[in-house]
Amino acid sequence: MSIGWVDLDGVVNMRDVGGLPTADGRSVRTGRLLRSDNLQDLTERDIRRLIDDYGVTDIVDLRSNVEYHAEGPGPLSATPLTHHRHSLFRDDEVEVTVESALVLPWQNEGTKERLRSHDDDYWASHYLGYLADRPDSVSGALRVVASSPGATVVHCAAGKDRTGTVVGMALAVAGVPDEEIVADYVATAERIERIIERLISRPAYADNLRGRPIEDHLPRPETMARILQVLDERFGGAAGWLVAQGWTEEETDALRRRLVG
Repeated sequence: MSIGWVDLDGVVNMRDVGGLPTADGRSVRTGRLLRSDNLQDLTERDIRRLIDDYGVTDIVDLRSNVEYHAEGPGPLSATPLTHHRHSLFRDDEVEVTVESALVLPWQNEGTKERLRSHDDDYWASHYLGYLADRPDSVSGALRVVASSPGATVVHCAAGKDRTGTVVGMALAVAGVPDEEIVADYVATAERIERIIERLISRPAYADNLRGRPIEDHLPRPETMARILQVLDERFGGAAGWLVAQGWTEEETDALRRRLVG
């Protein structure tokens, strides 16, 4: 698989998923869907490249409300790009107060204990939890991809877990074979050390990352494969999951047409 890395000064895990093959012999269009890690460090040159070279018009931010408040609005807030915030955390249905912004979702003891004993089944369950706890956000993020006039950037912090779930869903609707979706998800492993090095310098993520071995963060192929398997078994695929959330067949077709030439 050829990886469409987008090398900018302010990110380390951005790529255009265009070029991925579909089961019917076509391919995902370039300049439609980009996936990324945190966008807080983008330079002016980076922003111009995203707008002028990649045609980006919309940003889907999957970070929690507390992350957003802790990190601040970021350099893209001063641009004409349209921003869509769709947190995948269950406790984020409402805006946070200044006081609650001091505690990040993963800093409670229960979450930390589960992270200490993680395995692939845990991570697959974790990703499926996004679909169960925040179907509104997953559905909302995919609606942006379907309706954006230009390219959409979907991002979270590392660009691996939350972003991987939403992008995997989009690619599945587009008809990309499971093995290609898994390969795209696992591609983040190529840059995982740089991702962690970048995030550990930021107060919002340092405590959660410090002292954990790099192996804890590696994306494993069986994790994404399990998500796709569950979607197939329970809903007949990602498109079926969207229909269960109230999408019409016409709307899922629109997402497919948006991504596939």
